[in-house]
Amino acid sequence: MRITCPLCGERDRREFYYRGAAVDLARPEPDAGEAAWDEFVYLRDNPAGMTRELWYHEGGCGAWIVVTRDTVTHEISGTDMASGVSA
Repeated sequence: MRITCPLCGERDRREFYYRGAAVDLARPEPDAGEAAWDEFVYLRDNPAGMTRELWYHEGGCGAWIVVTRDTVTHEISGTDMASGVSA
């Protein structure tokens, strides 16, 4: 799979680190309890089709990018710089 970094251009997927879905997940409070933390860490959507994912260009410029990708075909329809992302 090839990913186009907005800064570096098209690169091999192995230069990137997959972080997960590019959605705002509400982090539980530290004392929220085991069930809340279990859901936050392990229970995520696993859609078939178009998704927006967060990738880090680890082997390149170090940019965080949002990749719009079809999880069935792995076809990438777009990439954008991520904003407000923290590792």
